Amino acid sequence: MITDPRRQVPRTDALLADPALAAAGERLGRALVKGAVQAVQQRIRDGELPPEAAVDAVLAVLPATAGSLRPVLNATGVLVHTNLGRAPLSPAAVEAVVAAAGTTDVELDLATGRRGPRGEAALAALVEAVPAAEAALVVNNCAAALALVATALGGDLVIARGELVEIGDGFRIPELLAATGARLREVGTTNRVTLADYRAALGPGTGAVLKVHPSNFVVRGFTRSVEVAELAPALAGTGVPLVADVGSGLLAPDPVLPEEPDLQSTLAAGADLVLASGDKLLGGPQAGLVLGRAELVQRLRRHPLYRALRVDKTTLAALEATLRGPLPPVRAMLAADLDGLRARARALADRLAGAGLDARAVDSEARVGGGGAPEHPLPSAAVSLPPSFAEPLRLGRPPVVGYVDGDRTLLDLRSVPPADDEALAAAVLEVGLRGD
Repeated sequence: MITDPRRQVPRTDALLADPALAAAGERLGRALVKGAVQAVQQRIRDGELPPEAAVDAVLAVLPATAGSLRPVLNATGVLVHTNLGRAPLSPAAVEAVVAAAGTTDVELDLATGRRGPRGEAALAALVEAVPAAEAALVVNNCAAALALVATALGGDLVIARGELVEIGDGFRIPELLAATGARLREVGTTNRVTLADYRAALGPGTGAVLKVHPSNFVVRGFTRSVEVAELAPALAGTGVPLVADVGSGLLAPDPVLPEEPDLQSTLAAGADLVLASGDKLLGGPQAGLVLGRAELVQRLRRHPLYRALRVDKTTLAALEATLRGPLPPVRAMLAADLDGLRARARALADRLAGAGLDARAVDSEARVGGGGAPEHPLPSAAVSLPPSFAEPLRLGRPPVVGYVDGDRTLLDLRSVPPADDEALAAAVLEVGLRGD
């Protein structure tokens, strides 16, 4: 007699009742586990798996969480990698997010039982970190901060032509500003603008003068720009605010990145408002930071658009913990010692070579990423592997994303926290020993 192979496939209800899969269902949701069960059942029908391997096969394909985002080991050497979620949160920020995920006092004054100011502690932490600021505001990203400024201040926005930049994925500053209804008053040329150009553009309808740091490119040669310190005195007494979008979220000057603008210095030089991203060099969650004169910050806060752009409780919690807690990962990566990076690369390469893999330690160049410091490479160290490792590492569990340079796959360690070296080695060994 020929047995119908379909009779050998474990029933869905029987698999879902297995204790291990039932526990997974409580953690991940029954629908997600059922989908994995059905996929494994099809593999059994196709003859790829024996029926007795069904439970283990389902457990092997289940995600770590009910969400689809997967943790990735970033070995690209790009510290703030937009495609990999930019800044990884610090353990302190993660703990703060978990604590804030439930019912919290985000807008309740527990002492009085009445409504309290939203995010007061996070905003206070920002102002403490940037003493030149009188007040602060947080929205959901830096583009949102720019849109809020353009909408709330209104009128003509005076901006140099060389600062009408594209900020990534096809989004352009002039189109973003025009979408708010603002009127752009472009001054200067692509490569040169003078103080006289700005002065000539001012009029009764001027809402603000806007400076945008062209963080993802550099223009060299016959150029001229007007810095905040030169522009601010020229605007004194005009009533026209000077707004500077510095981009990367550097709070104060950093000797590692001497050319990168920071919030404290820009305000001290005379800007009325500064805008920046919280998820770049600050090392926190995605957020748009607005700091500066209290009267202008309050004007933005009271605008109806702010309600649509404000951040949630978990972002406020992560931001405060980033500002008050220990050094966030991006800052630690930026400050990493080259000798230490080389020692890690040698240790990893020796371990992999000892297992028979073609691995060696090499010097490399890392990057800030996220549009920051485009001409400032960071000396680093990497583990060099054959080019065939790139794809299977990227498809592994956990995924490891490196880059191919010439005929080698490089895993740059400046963007990998030292605590992840063991996981990195295990991922490479799994690929190498199975012969991918």
